[in-house]
Amino acid sequence: MTTINVKLKKWGNSFGVVIPREVVEKESMKEDENVTLIVVNKNSNVLKETFGIGKGKLKKSGQEFKDEARRELY
Repeated sequence: MTTINVKLKKWGNSFGVVIPREVVEKESMKEDENVTLIVVNKNSNVLKETFGIGKGKLKKSGQEFKDEARRELY
């Protein structure tokens, strides 16, 4: 897996990105091959959105969560 920063370009009514030749060669990519992009918008706070959801809203301590999980397992 290779991480690169690219600019979003307008192509007709859509948007697209250009993958540099070096990355295409390194990843052995071919024309018409399906690829998966992981999109991370630098204008959003991904970590806060992902991990900060319950901050301040949880009424139980970590120990209480562990105890509850143990009771459910056994």
